[in-house]
This record gives sequence, structure tokens and C-alpha cells, in this order.
Amino acid sequence: MPASRPAENRPPRCPSHRDTGPMPAARTAPLFRARWAALLAVAAGLAGWLAFPTPGVWPLAFASVAGLSLAVDRRRSRTGAWLGLLYGAAFFCPLLHWTGVYVGAAPWLILAIAEAGFFAGLGALLPVVQRLPGAPAWVAAAWVLQEALRDRLPFGGFPWGRLAFSQASSPLRWFAALGGAPLVSFAVALAGALLALAARAGWAMRWRWAAVAAAGALAVPMLGGLLSWPLGPAPDGQGRTAVVALVQGSVPDRGLAFEDRAREVLDNHVAQTEKLAAEIAAGTAPKPDLVVWPENSSDVDPFTDRAAFAEIDAVVKRLGVPVLVGAILDGPGADHRRNAGILWSPTSGPGAQYIKRHPVPFGEYIPLRSLAEKVTSAAKLVDRDMVAGTGDGLLRGGPFPIGDVICFEVAYDSLVRSSVAAGAQLLVVQTNNATFGHTAETYQQLAMSRLRAVESGRTVLQVATTGVSAVIGPDGGIRQRSGALFTPAVLDASIPLRSTDTLATRVGAVPEYVLAALAVAAFGAAVWRVRRRRPTDTPQLDPTDEEMVNT
Repeated sequence: MPASRPAENRPPRCPSHRDTGPMPAARTAPLFRARWAALLAVAAGLAGWLAFPTPGVWPLAFASVAGLSLAVDRRRSRTGAWLGLLYGAAFFCPLLHWTGVYVGAAPWLILAIAEAGFFAGLGALLPVVQRLPGAPAWVAAAWVLQEALRDRLPFGGFPWGRLAFSQASSPLRWFAALGGAPLVSFAVALAGALLALAARAGWAMRWRWAAVAAAGALAVPMLGGLLSWPLGPAPDGQGRTAVVALVQGSVPDRGLAFEDRAREVLDNHVAQTEKLAAEIAAGTAPKPDLVVWPENSSDVDPFTDRAAFAEIDAVVKRLGVPVLVGAILDGPGADHRRNAGILWSPTSGPGAQYIKRHPVPFGEYIPLRSLAEKVTSAAKLVDRDMVAGTGDGLLRGGPFPIGDVICFEVAYDSLVRSSVAAGAQLLVVQTNNATFGHTAETYQQLAMSRLRAVESGRTVLQVATTGVSAVIGPDGGIRQRSGALFTPAVLDASIPLRSTDTLATRVGAVPEYVLAALAVAAFGAAVWRVRRRRPTDTPQLDPTDEEMVNT
């Protein structure tokens, strides 16, 4: 009888395909070679872009998260970082293309790559937390952490492209009423991470685990749909209602040139408001309780220009109802200006003001101006820096308390939430989209306004100089909207006023802080597990695999 060979020299036995549960994470190699992982990361980024308007195919957000998770799975963190950067570039370059329509490619690409850098960090983090038990939850928390950082850094952050903002038409939007946009992003990422887990289990022919993970991914949007029953707003008849009118006056020129004809922008909004007044007098339109003009509807400061003041005051008196006027105000000093919403009374004239609290860096003011002007001459177009306002965004003194945010401020959780917490019964988003032409920007912004309606339980009025203007119900549904862009329009609607706060308003930023902290804790736990592993526990993988696990 031949002597038995040493155990270390025995050929490996063929693996069994029985469904014995998931293979230990540290003993498996990546599914793909680096080149295929790179292609998958790019495809996942493009899928994420397509989840946003337009076209707004919201389920693609799940596929996007799943694709990035699979691309970085079981890889070195440094490899995950460049895969995350590829993902971010493929996502942000098309998503933010509208930023360069009139100012050139340089600002657009700089912004897109800067935002993609946050995904490099996410790509480095995911391979670490995906080795932990319960990985989908940690992956979802890591997405929230990435968005929390990107929402704040640098120069106050740029929240565009958050997973939550792709879900305005999705049942997942109802998570916003519980924990705001961060909880919606968590839900989207959780569903995507479960899809990735199902794909990997299926690849390993562990069908039971694949079925369980796929069912979990499907359960997330189903749970969102079920939340609409207890969280849905009361019918309009249960509570106070009001009639509002939105005036979209349009601009004489597309792009940046409209600012050179500021008087015509004001004239356009006055003309549409006079038309509304005539229809009210004729009985063909209801008399509103409030009329809303968009951001920049008066690029002429009515407090320094007597003709502009007289023009606005006359049309407001003819209407006989308050008008929320969007105006650019001079000062303080000769080198600054302010972006304001002015509640104009037909009896007492201009009253309460809201000054935009988060001017857009490089759009409304130029940080590092000397450096920025060397990068692009477009920086010189912003010749006066916008000064930030203060306060909670609540306008008092009108027919009801109004929460006002201006343009990109709708993307910032705290700015919207502060006015609702202070007592706003209605939210207004005044915006000017003339500088972005016929692009997806206005539709992406509309999706944010829809999510804010669910989050706050309030009607949201988005009123734009060039469109899209819309009346959004507390359930996030669009009740009325303007048609073609760069076309004057007037909308009027009866809308519900609400004073009951959602759970999201009451808890504020707590869900975001908790989820971000969980991501940090998961990373720490994963590092601790690696460091305590004995050398003899290190997996022996094929040394020819260039992407083998290296902890």
C-alpha cells in the first residue's frame, strides 16, 4: 500500500455546488479582472445618471449601487478608490453637463471631477465594509456618509446627485417623511447592495442566499409603498386651503445675456401679472391669496431704482393681494449684492424679506477669485459677490407663514427644514434656470422639490423665470406645471396648508448623523477584525490573480 502524501501536497477536492451558505468573505477573490471591473464601474455610473431626470428611470439607481458594489468587491482599497473615481466621473459628467452650457467645458469638468473625488473615497471604503456580516446595511450607511460629506465640503458643499433625489416618483420617497433625504438614500443603497449580494451568491450558485437577498431588495420599495398609507397627507378638505398663483414671465435672451436686459425681465413678469389681474377682474380666474414671482424676476433693485419700485408697486396694488417678488438687491457696498425674496403688500408695499443663505460658489460669488480667474475667464462674469443672509427662511406678515428657499437651496436639508420647523405652512422655491438653457437641470430641481414636499408634508410651489414652474402637493405629486421652457405662463391652484410636522422635521439631521456614524463604526470594526487575525488565518489565493484580496 503506497504511503499517503502529506496533506499540503494533496490536490484540492472539487468544490461542492450544494447551497451551504455564503462563502467566508475573506476567502473569495474578485468576480472580475480589473479591466472588466472598470467597465462595470463606468456602466454603473451611467446607470445612476439615467435614474435622474431626464429620463428619470428611478429603478436604475438600485442597479447603479449594485454595479459599484460588485466592481469593488474583494479588492484593495486603493483599487476601489480608482474604480470609485471612474464611477463618479461617469455619473457626474453627464449629470452636471448643464453647468457648462454657456460658460464652457472647464467649470463643468472641474466640478464633475471634484464631485467624483468623493466617490473615490466611497470606493475605497466599500471593499472594507463589504467583508463584514450584514454588509448591505454597512454599504448603505457608507453611501449616506459620502453624501453627508459631499453636502458640506468644500465651500458649503454641493448636494446635487444624491440618491434620494432620483426617487421623486418612486415609492421610496415616503421614507423622506420619516428620516428626510438621508433615509431615502439609505433605502436606495440598501436595495442596491442587496442586489449585489444576490448577484454574487448566484455567481457562486448559492441559490437560496441569492433568492433571500433578491427578495430583500424587492422588499425595500414595497415597504416604501406601504408607508404611504400611514404617512400620506390628509385630503385637501381636511384643513385650511388657499388659492395661489405662480407667474413665469420668461426672459428676453437665453443664457447669461438676459442679465444685460434686466428691465425687460421685470417687464415680462409685470405683463403676465397684469394679464392675471385682468382675468381676475373679468371673473375668468380666481382671486388668489398669494402670487409668487421667481428668483431674478426683478434684476433691478427696486429700493434704488424708483421706476422699478413704482412698476412693481402698481401691479401689486392692481391685484390687491401680496406678491412674493424675487429681486437682486445692491449692497452692502459697491462690490456686493443680495438675492432676495420680498413679500410685497398691496397696502403697505415691501415688507418681510428673505435673503438667500447659501449663495452658489463660483456662480454667485467667487472663492479664491485670483486663482479662479486664471483657470477660466468666465469667473470674471461674476463681478460682484453675493452676500449670504441669515435667519430661518420663514416669511411672516402675509396671508399665512411662508417658507422661502431660492434656487439651489432646495438641495440642502437644513435650509428647507428650518423654515418648516419655524412654522411655515407652505414652501416656495424661487428659481431662475435661464442660464442652463434646454437642459435637465430644471427637471432635476423639480424632483428635489417633490421630495421636499413629502419630507415636510407641505405643498411646494416651484416658480421659475423660464420653467419648469409647478404646484406640488404634500404627497409629492405634481398638480399643475408649466409647459415649454422659455415660454411665459401663469398657474393658479387651490392648495392645502399644513401645520403638522412630519417625523423627519422633528428629528432633523439625527438620522443622517446616526447612519454616517454607523459607516465609520463599520470601517473601524473591519479594520479591527483584520488586525486581530492571526497570520495562519490569512487566505491562500492564486498568486496570479492581480486583484487578490490584500487586507
